[in-house]
Amino acid sequence: YLRFWNTERKDKAKSLGLSPAEVSILASIVQKETAKEDERPKVAGAYLNRLNQDMLLQADPTVVFTKKMLTNDFNQIIKRVYLKDLKLDSPYNTYLYKGLPPGAIAMPDVSSIDAVLNPEKHNYIYYCASVEKMGYHEFAENLEQHNVNREKYTSWLNKNKIE
Repeated sequence: YLRFWNTERKDKAKSLGLSPAEVSILASIVQKETAKEDERPKVAGAYLNRLNQDMLLQADPTVVFTKKMLTNDFNQIIKRVYLKDLKLDSPYNTYLYKGLPPGAIAMPDVSSIDAVLNPEKHNYIYYCASVEKMGYHEFAENLEQHNVNREKYTSWLNKNKIE
């Protein structure tokens, strides 16, 4: 732990206004959001943009974690987050509670932690799973563009009968 959280990493965390523990919490969300290591700095940048704008984090992985925690079934496979799920009451649900959840939702690997410490600089605050580049996301700077991306994804889910 002490070797990992060297001066350079601690300084980067501090420059983001985060403690090492908070970096790890955000990294756990980034890790669950995308399996694509090359996309993690972009996702981290979007989450940091939301935090810097005092927005709700609105991270679907925290809703999935909340659902698993409330049902005490961490083995269930959740392929889709529904609007009703966004209302599940837990401090881990970042659709209801501002800021970071009280703890990590998974064990982040080094690529996720470094993605948070070295986020991509951009103006994106929204993103949605891509139907054209599977495993990746479509990013948007405004809600209007995000809604277009979300509609594409929702239509794809419905067309493919993904529940």
